[in-house]
Amino acid sequence: PGSPCRSLPGMVALVTGAGSGLGRATVERLVERGARAVLLDLPRSGGAQLARELGESCAFAAADVTSPEEVGAALALTREKFGRLDLVVNCAGIGIAVKTYNGKKDKVHELEDFQRVINVNLVGTFNVIRLSAQLMSRNAPDADGHRGLLVNTASVAAFEGQVREHCGNKDWGTL
Repeated sequence: PGSPCRSLPGMVALVTGAGSGLGRATVERLVERGARAVLLDLPRSGGAQLARELGESCAFAAADVTSPEEVGAALALTREKFGRLDLVVNCAGIGIAVKTYNGKKDKVHELEDFQRVINVNLVGTFNVIRLSAQLMSRNAPDADGHRGLLVNTASVAAFEGQVREHCGNKDWGTL
């Protein structure tokens, strides 16, 4: 049958941020190509509806990636429903498009907002990685010694920025 990391049919994946955007597209492609998937996203996301639409090859796990307990419950669901975990694709992420300092309003970016972005995008991703690695460690190694695959995504905003028209000055380097 080939390595689970090289052959999608039968593979079991956990996709974070699965209710919309890149996460949703990833789940749809995986299922289309024969994989089974657990869709991890916030309760208010479109993940539950998508899992229902995609059928028996999917399950929805309402979870915040920053919560060890909720991610642990999602992995327990993965193990109970599908018996294993072969692939994790981290797509969960948030962003806040505000200036570091807005001179027109004499307002600085709120530190709490920045900390929330870091907590979800960095700490949450690591939380999913560390807990998923534990479940993947139970897989028998393939011919190359692999037990699973972790894929982390990032936004193009890291390279292009997210200046919006209503923010005023389009040059982030100018205060």
